[in-house]
Amino acid sequence: MARKRLQGNRAPTVHTVAKLAGVSIASASRVLNGLGASPETEQRVRAAAAKVGYVPNAVARSLRSRRTDMLALAVEDIGNPVYVAMMRAMETVVRRAGYRLVVHATGADPDGEVELLDGLAKRYVDGLVLVPIRVTDAHLEALSRAAGPVVVVGALPDDVEVDNVRTDSHSGVGLALSHLVESGRRRIALINGPLDTVPGAARQAGYLAARDRLGLPADDALIEIGDFRYEDGRRATERLLDRVRPDAIFCANDLIAVGALHTLLSRGIRVPEEIALVGMDDTDLARMSFPQLSSVSLGSEERGQTAAQLLLDRLVDPDRPPARVTVPPRLVIRASSRAVRP
Repeated sequence: MARKRLQGNRAPTVHTVAKLAGVSIASASRVLNGLGASPETEQRVRAAAAKVGYVPNAVARSLRSRRTDMLALAVEDIGNPVYVAMMRAMETVVRRAGYRLVVHATGADPDGEVELLDGLAKRYVDGLVLVPIRVTDAHLEALSRAAGPVVVVGALPDDVEVDNVRTDSHSGVGLALSHLVESGRRRIALINGPLDTVPGAARQAGYLAARDRLGLPADDALIEIGDFRYEDGRRATERLLDRVRPDAIFCANDLIAVGALHTLLSRGIRVPEEIALVGMDDTDLARMSFPQLSSVSLGSEERGQTAAQLLLDRLVDPDRPPARVTVPPRLVIRASSRAVRP
């Protein structure tokens, strides 16, 4: 009843709180906006706010401070386990700093990603982490004119002055092929995603370089191109097996590798006895599969944490030089590629 008499038919305001607490509107505003006051004033203001049910107007506060206390993450597919791991790692970092994380699924549409970059001028978030699988001239132009802090996760040209977190999937493929050769395999196939994407091009180049370095057969029939999804992995493996019989397959991500595993098992092919299998990204899928998948970790969590911290650092110091961080790959060996005893 007391609350109703104080409020009338309107939501309580800072004026309401200040009057009940017996302090100035400026003092009440400072406390309610987290700017501090004397312990006695803070206690009185918070007690008054609780009594009348005061809720801060986030929109008005944002307009005054030009801050939203929100950061954005834009990825191709929020269902991809790589991006889920990255998102969780980022969310932990930004939450500790008092921010919330907004996630966008772009579908790898360059126009949509450019719109997100240009949208920073509208202050819908305080900063953006962008994870593009294709980097176009339009991306680079939008990055150069971005009105807010941006961190890009993925490879960029060396002259692009933006905070950047990348990995070395080229070397990661080399780790996988070296392991397969050491376990006795020679006819090692590649199932890749589209070559017009950053990861697809890097993994193709890494495969070709490792194949030459290790003296493996230069047989292009061992290379199959699909997409970075489970169903594409199944179909690409079927096409591969219809024309050649490798003794090992390296897959450009774990989604492809799980699809490949299911196709191999459906054809009665034993893994790793007849065909060894290695994926890339070392997601939860690799540990949940049977047999468990060997996979090249590209540090999804570390990349997410690093990107979030770089964005927070940029918000604190907008004029510092752009940072570029490379997270090294690491091979995790499991049952799907272990050496088979004669």
